[in-house]
Amino acid sequence: MIRVPTSSREFPEVTEIQVDVDFFQRELQSFLPDRIFDAHTHLWKNDLINWSVPGISGDCGYEQYQQCMQDIHPGRTTEALFIPFVTVEHREQSLVANQWIAQQLEHDQNCRGLFFVKPEDDPEWIRENVQQLGLHGLKCYHTMAAVTPTWEADVDAFLPESFVQVADEEGWAITLHIVKSRALGDTANVEWIRRTCQTYPNMKLILAHSGRGFQPAHNLEGLPDLVGLDNLYFDTSANCEPIAHQAIIRILGHDRLMYGTDLPVSHNRGRSLSTADTFLWLYENTPVWEENHGCIEPVLIGLEHLRSLKWACWSEKLTDSQVEDIFYNNAAKLLGVDNETPTNP
Repeated sequence: MIRVPTSSREFPEVTEIQVDVDFFQRELQSFLPDRIFDAHTHLWKNDLINWSVPGISGDCGYEQYQQCMQDIHPGRTTEALFIPFVTVEHREQSLVANQWIAQQLEHDQNCRGLFFVKPEDDPEWIRENVQQLGLHGLKCYHTMAAVTPTWEADVDAFLPESFVQVADEEGWAITLHIVKSRALGDTANVEWIRRTCQTYPNMKLILAHSGRGFQPAHNLEGLPDLVGLDNLYFDTSANCEPIAHQAIIRILGHDRLMYGTDLPVSHNRGRSLSTADTFLWLYENTPVWEENHGCIEPVLIGLEHLRSLKWACWSEKLTDSQVEDIFYNNAAKLLGVDNETPTNP
């Protein structure tokens, strides 16, 4: 997850807006495979969040998710790895959020779910509840770290090693949003990733947002030191920088990369944009869209993100089957999904 909206006004109405329809037909219709596995998306209980998405009244579960996917994947079969959403204010109710994910898995045997963890949780309590709920791994987030600012937290501050050990013993995946201002350009992050993947080879580590490579220079700097880690993967979630994805494909291989939407971020309008040694987000209400040559109509971030991935695949000359790997097969293999039994769109 990139950013939590603070009001419903920050989300546009997303049903059949012509600029989105035109963008999809022009940019994505011929590129997007027929079957998709979304390796990074959120579902939520309405009373555990402080924002909303127009078109979704109340909780966001499997049915609401599928409705949203038609805005960016029209006509495609979409399965997913569902991730709980827990705000700091509701951290004591994280188990409720995890139970909600487990309930949604009943709709589709090919979907998977993660268990949200906080650094104060007991590792054996985590193990017991993941098994009881039938989930498939862990999700941590820096906002739960007891440091200030959390954006500069070491990974250990919000993902204790004891949690990784349990994941290794159980063969689980862990989705990790690394922080620090330089992401994979930060030596501490790279050293933690390499050491942890080597120490716990049965754990599968998924770095969110293409390694949080919103500034692709950080990926180019850090990825060469992560070559050879067989249990390291990346999801593309909401990253709109083609070179962030391209760097992973070229340096580590396309089989390390998995597509992800990062709903609800996918349904904001705008895009991420690299600049200097960092990045910024342009949103619908950012005052940049009126230029001398005309008024720009921003599309959904989910669509901009898909185009960035298209450009990366084109630049690396990927075959159709390799594109299908990124959009489905890599995640299916990692998460043990039966890709012979598709779900109806």
